[in-house]
Formats: sequence, C-alpha cells, structure tokens
Amino acid sequence: MAAVDRVNVIGLEKQLRRHVEGEVRFDAGTKAMYANDASNYRQVPIGVVVPKTIEDVVQTVRACHGYRAPVLCRGGGTSLSGETVNVAVVIDFSKYLTEIIDIDAGQRLCTVQTGVINEQLNKATGEYGLVFGPDPSSHSRCTLGGNIGNNSCGVHSIQAHFYGPGPRTSDNTHALEIITYDGARFWVGNNEESKIDAIIAQGGRKGEIYAALRDLRDRYADDIRKGYPDVDELPRRVSGYNLDELLPEKGFNVARALVGTESTCAVVLSATMMLTPAMLHRSVVVVAFDSVGDAGDLAPEIMEFKPIGCEAVDSLLVHDQELTGTNAAGRAQLPQVDSAGAWLMVQFGSDDPRDSSAQAQRFVEWLQQKKGFGSDRIVMARSKQDGGNSAQLWSIRESGLGSTAFPVDSGNHWPGWEDSAVPPARVGDYVRDLQRLYAEHGLRGAMYGHLGEGCIHSRVGFDLRHKDGLATYRHFLEAAGDLVASYGGSMSGEHGDGQQRAELLGKQYGPRLIDAMREFKSIWDPMWKMNPGKVIDPYRFDENLKLGTDYNPPRPKVKFSYPEDHGDFSHAALRCVGVGKCRVPEAQDTMCPSYQVTREEKHSTRGRARLLFEMLRGEVITDGWQSTEVADALDLCLACKGCTNDCPVNVDIPTYKSEFLYHHYRSLRRWRPRYAYAFGFIDQAARLAAKVPELANFATQTPVLSRLAKFVGGIDRHRPLPTFAPMTLQQWFAARPVVNSGGPRVILFPDTFNNHLHTDVGVACVEAIEAAGWQVLMPRGHICCGRPLYDYGFLDVAKHYLLDVLSALRDEIRDDTPVVGMEPSCLAVFKDELPKLLPHDDDAERLVRNSYHFAEFFAKFDVEVPKTSRVRALLWGHCHQRATGGVSADQEVLQKMGVDVEPVSGGCCGLAGSFGFEEGKYQISMDCGEQALFPAIRKNPDALVVADGFSCQTQLADAGAASALHLGQLMAMAKLSEDIGSVQPPGRPAPGARTRAVRTAGPLAALGAATAAAVVGFRRRETH
Repeated sequence: MAAVDRVNVIGLEKQLRRHVEGEVRFDAGTKAMYANDASNYRQVPIGVVVPKTIEDVVQTVRACHGYRAPVLCRGGGTSLSGETVNVAVVIDFSKYLTEIIDIDAGQRLCTVQTGVINEQLNKATGEYGLVFGPDPSSHSRCTLGGNIGNNSCGVHSIQAHFYGPGPRTSDNTHALEIITYDGARFWVGNNEESKIDAIIAQGGRKGEIYAALRDLRDRYADDIRKGYPDVDELPRRVSGYNLDELLPEKGFNVARALVGTESTCAVVLSATMMLTPAMLHRSVVVVAFDSVGDAGDLAPEIMEFKPIGCEAVDSLLVHDQELTGTNAAGRAQLPQVDSAGAWLMVQFGSDDPRDSSAQAQRFVEWLQQKKGFGSDRIVMARSKQDGGNSAQLWSIRESGLGSTAFPVDSGNHWPGWEDSAVPPARVGDYVRDLQRLYAEHGLRGAMYGHLGEGCIHSRVGFDLRHKDGLATYRHFLEAAGDLVASYGGSMSGEHGDGQQRAELLGKQYGPRLIDAMREFKSIWDPMWKMNPGKVIDPYRFDENLKLGTDYNPPRPKVKFSYPEDHGDFSHAALRCVGVGKCRVPEAQDTMCPSYQVTREEKHSTRGRARLLFEMLRGEVITDGWQSTEVADALDLCLACKGCTNDCPVNVDIPTYKSEFLYHHYRSLRRWRPRYAYAFGFIDQAARLAAKVPELANFATQTPVLSRLAKFVGGIDRHRPLPTFAPMTLQQWFAARPVVNSGGPRVILFPDTFNNHLHTDVGVACVEAIEAAGWQVLMPRGHICCGRPLYDYGFLDVAKHYLLDVLSALRDEIRDDTPVVGMEPSCLAVFKDELPKLLPHDDDAERLVRNSYHFAEFFAKFDVEVPKTSRVRALLWGHCHQRATGGVSADQEVLQKMGVDVEPVSGGCCGLAGSFGFEEGKYQISMDCGEQALFPAIRKNPDALVVADGFSCQTQLADAGAASALHLGQLMAMAKLSEDIGSVQPPGRPAPGARTRAVRTAGPLAALGAATAAAVVGFRRRETH
C-alpha cells in the first residue's frame, strides 16, 4: 500500500478523464469488484480503466507512467494464480476491445484486439475450417489477451500439438503489437534472428530492447538450453518467462518470449495468432480405469493415436457431482464398473465424420484386442452435430473446477496446486506420488485434467483461515514444488505463476535462470511498474490472501436459511469462485441476462457476489446494508434464477438480492420505489380489480388514465398495461359442477396472473387435466404465493403469504395430493423460496415434495395427453422453470402429443416478472429478449410458440413477436381438433397488443369449439 500512497491518485484520475474516451472508474464499487479474480488473492486496485479504443490504452499507460502508477492488464478476470489483481491501475480489455481485425485463411493467421473472447474468435475462424488451438475450459468467456498473458493451453491443445503449431498459446503466436510502460509502441514478431542487426540499427526504444535481449540471450544461452526442456518432452512448460524463444536455433522469437509474462513486461494491444484445422466432427471414447495413475501409465501409448483431447476425471470428482446432482445425463453414460477410480476421455476429430468415427473405432479395437479392456469399460459417443451426445460426457470434465470447489461432504477447496505438469511419459508415477503427498498433509483433492500432456488439475481442501492451516498450505506447496521439480516438470501447466506459484520458480529453474528472468523484466520494465510482485520477485504465496487469519466478516441475522452455506450469509457471499461463466457474452444459458446486454462486470453474477463479499468485509465498501454500490449492482438483476442453475457453484443472486433489499430499506428507514409497491402487492390490486374489472380496464387502457396509472405505479411509459379478465378463474371454477368425482385428486394453484389476467389459460389447464380423468381441486378465497414480494425484499409479508398457503392446503398436502402450478414463477416459489424461508416446517417440506410445474405433472404421473399431428412448435421455458425442474418435461409432453418441438434457450425473455415494467427498464428488457428469444421466433415465422410463463407471453406480445400459447392451451387445441396441423400459428400481434385479447381471438377462437366458447362465454356472462 505504500506504493499507492506515493501516487497522486486525484491527479492521475483527472488526467485519465481528460484523455481517455472510455470509462475511468475510481469509485469504491469498481475497486471492490476488481480486487478479486478466481484465485486465493485479493488486492484493491488504484482504479480501473475500461478503454473503448486502442488509443485509450496508450493514453492510460502514458498517464500511469507520468504519475508512476503501476499497471495491470485484465481480460476475463478468471485467473487462478492472482496475476489479475494488484495495487495498480487495471486496464479491462474485455468490454470494448473485441474486434477481429483480419482472418487470413490461406496463411492460417488471424489478427485481433486482445479483448476478443476465445470462443467468439473460433466461431469466426470456424467458417474457414480453422480454430485457435488453445481453448481453456473458460473458453466461452476468457479473452485472447488472457490466453497470451498466461500462455494458456486448454482441452484441445493436443489438437494444436499434433495438427497445428503447438500446444501453448506461445506456440501459436505470430506477432504482437505492444506498448511499454514508458510509452514506446511497436510490433514484435518471430524468426527475427536475421533482422536483429537492422532493428538495432534503427535505434529507438525497440532497437534498445532488442540489443539488450540479444545480449541477455548470449550470456545465458547455455543455461537456457540446459534448463528449458523441449516442448515434445514437456509440452506444458508454462511457468517462468520463455527465454528459450530467444535462442538462435529458435529464431529469436520476441513475441513468443513475451507470451506468459502476465503483463509484467509490456501491454499487448493487438495480436496476430496462428490457426489450426478445426476438425469439428468429433467422437469420444470413455475408458474406465482403476485409478488416475493407471490411466496415466497408458496415456503415452494412447497419444500415438493422435487424439485431439485426452482428459481424465477421477471418481472423487464424479462423486462430488453426484452429491450436487451436476451433469446427471453425462454421468449416466460413463462406463459403470464397480472398480472404476477414474475415467479417461479420448476425443478424435476430423473434417469428415466417417474418419472421426473410424479413428475412435480403431482405438476401441486396440483397447480390447491389445490391452484386454472389456466392453463394459468402454463407451463411445459422437458429437451433437453427428447425431450424438458426447457433449454431456465432456461437460463432466469442463465443470471440474466448479464441482470440486465446495464438495458437499468435505468443506471448501481452493486453487494452489491445481495446475502442475510433468513429462507425459511419467505422469502415472507423478499422480501416485502427488496423492501420497496429499495423504501426508491430511489434504483431499479430486483430480482431473489434461493427462495426455501430463497436466494435472486439482482443487485442494486447504485451510486458509487458521495459522496451522496456512502452515500446512506452505509446507505442502513447497513439498509439491520439490516433487514436480524432481520429475523435470513445470509448476504451472497452463494457469500461470502470478503470485500462487512464482515463489516456487527457483525450484524449477535455479538461481541463475531466475536472475536471467529478472534481467528480462528489467529490459522491458526498468521502473518495475508492470504488474509488480508477480512472477519475478513476487509476493509470498501466503500473503495478500482473500481469507487468512484476520478474515472474520460479520454474520448478520438473515431471513433465508442458506442451507448450502449452513445458514452463514458470509459464506454465501464467498461462494463465487470467480470462473466467470456468468460473463459469457452470448446467450447460451439463462445466466446472466443483464450482463449479456450491458457487458458490465457489476451486472454479472460474479460482480454482484464480489460486491456482497466486499460489503461484509467492510474495507472498501464501508456502509454495510446501506451500500448504494451493492443496491445499484442488484438493480438490474432480473431475479431470473439463472445463476442458481447455470453457475458452477450455484451462487444464488436472486435470494441474496431479496435478503439485501430487506435489510437495505429497513436500515435506511426509507420507502421503496413506487413500482415496488405496485408490483410487490399486485395480488391485492388484482383483488380490487376483480370487483370492478370493467372500471379497472377503463383506467388502465384509456390513454390519459393509463399514463396517470403508470406514473403512480412507477411503470415505464413504453410498457402497455395488462387487462383484467371479466371473471376470475376461481369464480369460473366455483360455478361449475364437480368433474371426475372419485378420480385421483390434484390441486391446481390459482396464481394471481392466471386467476385475474390470463383466465383463459386457467380454463384450458383445468380442462386438460380433467380430460385425463383427474379431479381438479382449487382453493377458494384469496391465496397467493407472494412471488413479486421477493423481488423487492418484502420478506416478512412473503413469509406470511406462505403460511396462508400452507394453512389453505394443509389437509391435502398431508394427504400427498399433487399441487400443480400453471405459472412457473409461482410454482418455483414452492420449490425454491419456501424451504429457505420455512426450513423447519414439515408441511412446507411436504409441499416442496408434492409441487409440480404443469408439464412436470403430466410427465411425472404419466397423465394422458391429447394427440395431434403436423404441428411444429418452438418451446420457450420460463427462467424459473429452467432453474427448478427444467423444460425437459414440456418437451417430453409435447413430443408425446405428436408435436414437432424445437426448444429455444439462451438468456431471458427480459420481462422477468415486474422487471420489464419498472420505470427506465423497458429498453434493457427488450434487449434481453433480443439475445435469443426474439431472433429464434423471427427465424421460424410458421411455428407455434409455447411459453408457459405470464411474463414470457406478455413480453412476446408487447414486442409484437408472437402470440404465445401455454401448454394447457395447446392441449385444448389438440383435444378440440383431430388435426390442428392445418391451423396457422396466430398472427404476430402489433407491439402493445393485449396478450389476453390476442390469445382469445387467436387459435382458441379460430377452432370455435368448447374450450374457446367457454372462455368467451363466461366473459360475456360476467359482462352482462
């Protein structure tokens, strides 16, 4: 911190604001978020710059040089070794500097800005049948600059090894455009041995650096040759600086020498990288072994088959995933052998699917005929594009880090020795020795990783909070460093050194080569301001810890039970491990919709979790529950629950948001925004509207009154207001005779939305269940799950609502009567919020066990469904449904009906309950829908759209995208017509058209049969 005290931070900030077009952030919230990455370390930065242009980066470096401020480059912030946290000005390349400048397919080269995402680059180059070979498991969100900084490798680095330039990012680097700390900007390249004299003769800073590098190389050449094993012997040598790239026989590759320096030498502005054949047709062979060591013994022979991936997972990792229910589909496909202690996943690739399959088949025959493996130990699968499901198997390996972070039965596990690498020929023995070392120190760690290249990953159960635990941490890492050095290995196999392993580099290289690396850094950075304290002359690996012996955050009294965190909210805030899956810029999963739109760290799951962690820590964010920084970050959380399902460690931001808002407004003693009351208590407004629906609709649909209503309710002026039904579902149901008396009983929960607004959905759902012979029960009187209350922190009221629900349903739920929800978000309350608010209530637990989404009920109890034909439908699952049961049941039921169904996934519709109604959020709401849902509908104009959620239906109608149907309505349509294939999908409504009105006049009315008549009929009766 002394270095920061010497920096004129106020003056530096002012200069940056004058000269940088991008975002200059020195606020507490930003510094709190960027104080952490995915490692064990925490250092609060001086400030953060998010440059919009390369010139912004240049100006930032020059300003920092003028004020003698340290500089740190950051991409996705997923580093595990502490290299992306420091007391420095952080330059975040990931938001704007993402341009793919050029792809030269003929030369197999691409030139990019370094903020480009690894996977986005490969999608672009894939059109030419090429990919950038190194692809870490974080490939969906890590940046190429991060690859360059760490010298990353990845799952398919073997592919680049056999079929491309080599396994590491350095092997795949052609040229780099850099700027040094003192402001010199130039390109460095490869094979410049013959050009050195000319470059030096040109003078300038580049000539000066090249002269010094040549002199360094010449003085240490023999030591470098002796201390740097060849890439074929040790393909994953990532630790330290690549001084060997300067040797004459290597060609004086300055660009490759800078790869892996972790921004300790220079800032990389642009990069020209080498590409590898894509080989997109892939087959996977999974082989069961008795141990990881046994798999390692065979790996060198397996590599002779030239696979593109050779990955191991051990039984401990699979056990951890079993306890959390992770990757169930993939685990079910593993060879089920009682003695299996590990599985090796060997992947083959080709541009021809037949060749890929043939390679895999030859390998299987070798295993069986030459190595004596029984067929029960082998499973073969193809990639999805070849009609297979190998991705489900592969997901077991790719989710290794997340699934081993917080094993259910063994505490917290951390990085530290998750990245070592040895010569592949010796990896079996190394694994056995490493496991013995674990046992000697009383440690546990599941193993997985790149066995074909000798790289082993393992999160270890270190105790980082107590003095004796930290002593064990140090003793183990020193012993592990000695072990890997004895094997001629590398302290890091792809994650880099940072602070985590840098202290151990002397064991690998010896003091003379460390001196050479120190000189190398000084040549580039004589002021020692580029990411100081990392790699060379580093901080100790047991300082700057995020935890440590002084970690003792407050444990505030909270409303939710946090069962996965043993009731400890501080542990819930610590749960984020920083791998950044929430930062995927394209809508693949649900998480995290607001980040997908804004590309802003504070609107990611990780950013919000980090702010909560820092809020409790109280050093940067000092006002606790009253924090405006935390409130601002949570404001754009859609509470979609995507993170509860998609996050590798199940960070639950919607619950944390509810908890925070509850305490935030209590501590401030301040009123919430108007929309919090308008939507939090929408059930009460709906009760009043049900008494005079015509008057209510007149007030909400007449332009002048509608504008007034929106102002009073804090509703965005662009958002149409829904209309109330002339009769509630409960009223309609109570007026009917009992149907299927004596049949099996089921409770259909009358949620506020389908009871008061989309009553026709409720009618269709009742009749669909009754058509299958079940007796539908429906509670009388006012009953509400309280779903909107959670979005605004009204937790005392929400608990009261839940107690009322239990009181109303107690007799039936004690009799195991199923409770079915038509509205996914309301049913999700019973599956998610209910057990966390009432953890010790047996009736609550019974309701949790017997609650089913609408389609889930039909699938679970094998309820008869009507048949149809020649119907094609897009299926959009509500976010809460995805998080609390998935949409697989909807797909199963639709297929059983005979519907040609295509699931649509990615992001959120954007309305998210009340979110899209709130003042100022209309546009971001629509932008969320544009991530996946709206484009999918535009591409399929002739398909029906099935979406069970009220929010999803409303958003589609308000956007003029589609008139979506609830599954119950589609069942009604099928029941009323032997062949509804000839019925055209309902026309797209004009933006702002009333969802309910469109639905009534759409397919149901078009069929003109009983259910449609019933819906329209009861409305007419009520109206007259």
